[in-house]
Amino acid sequence: MQVKQEKSKKLKGPLAPVHAFLINVFFVLLGTWVVFGLVFGLKSAPNNDMHPRIDQGDLLLYYRLDKNPSNQDVIVFEKNDTVYVGRVVALPGERVEVVANGGLLVNDRNVIEPDIYFATPPYEGFVKYPLTLKETECFVLVDMRDGGEDSRYFGPVELDAIQGTVLAVLRRNVI
Repeated sequence: MQVKQEKSKKLKGPLAPVHAFLINVFFVLLGTWVVFGLVFGLKSAPNNDMHPRIDQGDLLLYYRLDKNPSNQDVIVFEKNDTVYVGRVVALPGERVEVVANGGLLVNDRNVIEPDIYFATPPYEGFVKYPLTLKETECFVLVDMRDGGEDSRYFGPVELDAIQGTVLAVLRRNVI
């Protein structure tokens, strides 16, 4: 009986609230690290290549566990030691071609993108068309098609290079 009373006295000392607070802070920090270090990511848009949907400086919340994007998904990926944001237009195994009139063909079908306001010109000397994607690649284009850095410039994106699929865009305030 005396041992129990001594233990309860030790736990209820003057530093007990501080101890409890530090334990709570530790678990909150651990939980935040798990959520934003392993499951979700935050990234600032590096440039205006995704204009008008995403502007430079907008904060992107992306889901890290999705490494198999669907058509028209906006993804965050790394290519040549640089992080990019782009829209998936062709999936693994598909045949893609950017034609001289500014059109996009996937599996020999014209792709109509109602939310893209710019033509898709091919970049000379970078990617040879038609291009058949491997089972580990996807083709990514930016929304600002003329002059943006995307798969027309550096080739297909490996699925392993995808950091995640964008879930939400938090607009920056222009002051």
